[in-house]
Amino acid sequence: MDRTPSLSTAGIPAIISTSSQSSLQLSVHPLPLLNISEHFTRTCLQTDTPSPLIVGALLGTQNGRDVEILNSFELVITGHNEAAILDREFTEVRREQYKQVFPSLDFLGWYTVSPYPTATHLAIHSQFGAYSESPLFLVLSPTAITSASEDVPLDAYEAAVEIVERKSRTVLVEVGWKIETGEAERISVDWVARGGGEGGGSLVSHLQTQRAAISMLHERILLLVRYLSGVLNGQAKKDHDAIRALSALVASLPASQHLEFREEFDTEYEDVQLTSYLATLTKTASTLNDLVDKFLIATANKESGREGGPGGSMHGGRGLGGVGRGRMGSGFAYPRPEDTWMRQTARVYD
Repeated sequence: MDRTPSLSTAGIPAIISTSSQSSLQLSVHPLPLLNISEHFTRTCLQTDTPSPLIVGALLGTQNGRDVEILNSFELVITGHNEAAILDREFTEVRREQYKQVFPSLDFLGWYTVSPYPTATHLAIHSQFGAYSESPLFLVLSPTAITSASEDVPLDAYEAAVEIVERKSRTVLVEVGWKIETGEAERISVDWVARGGGEGGGSLVSHLQTQRAAISMLHERILLLVRYLSGVLNGQAKKDHDAIRALSALVASLPASQHLEFREEFDTEYEDVQLTSYLATLTKTASTLNDLVDKFLIATANKESGREGGPGGSMHGGRGLGGVGRGRMGSGFAYPRPEDTWMRQTARVYD
């Protein structure tokens, strides 16, 4: 279907027909398509606008003229129409974050949702030149979906310079694309298409039960409030038993906004934190003590090897009658480990 806008239409750039398609071989995975659709739907609900301007980045790999789009993330823009400006600081931070998680994926282009590219999109497209030499541009067109259509309403473009009447202008060249899926992606898409499987059904059932319980509690509280208001206004009969029960119920509720409660809570919280810190310090001290013991033992073994050899030392060795601190009646004197540890400890402290 040829959706090329008229050249005379103001604010809409010229698009080369499909007969002059780009030579890029583009493959798009299901994940970025789902991200774009979710981004657009959520923004429509949040802003209550049928066609908001959304912008996001495309991540993937490129090998020559073969391009593969694998992931995407949302971007922030300020301004409207041709004055729309990309938030570069947010873009840089988010790109670095994704680069740390997916180091093999590069910044390849951006996406939006619109019936067709406009001058606003062309102005935004020029701002992505700082992140890619030739950024891709994907346009999702929900208005092109009909009951008989089976194709994904997605168009891909890349920028080109065209000479018209001796003047150059930037136009968008259409790029052919195809959907590329793996086995895991097909399973995931099928699971999403079926509503998330049994897990999603059980979650919805659980949330509905919680909602019904909260609604019933809210109705009961309103009933009690109306009764107390009627008693105060003299429109309802005073029931002392009911009032005492209400007073006991209110007293049993945690006074989270009371000053004394906050002080007591903060004190208990600080005690728990202090206990945790003390346990951490105790564990650290024990580890440090084990390290010192191992160091002293290793040093003692080295000292024992040097002092207990045949060459003799200040503790005996080979001498007359085994003079020294060695065993009696032996020609060799062996140093005691505790002496070595004491000397080594003295050296450390000195």
